[in-house]
Amino acid sequence: MRKIIHHLRKQPEEVRRHILHVLTVCFAIILLLLWIYSLGTNLSNPDTQAKINNDLEPLTALKDGLVGGYKSLGDTP
Repeated sequence: MRKIIHHLRKQPEEVRRHILHVLTVCFAIILLLLWIYSLGTNLSNPDTQAKINNDLEPLTALKDGLVGGYKSLGDTP
């Protein structure tokens, strides 16, 4: 590991920045994939699905009110 670090320190700044950007993108992709995988396993849980449905009920009522209000605006001449 020391040899790798020593070798990187000898490189020009442009090369070091390029390596930094590539490593940052790689780690971001890995974290994104792990997040997507864990999100899929959490959402497939039946308890989680029931909780999501309960949490969305007030939003459904709000949506229905907005859609009804929009339709009533369109009905007036």
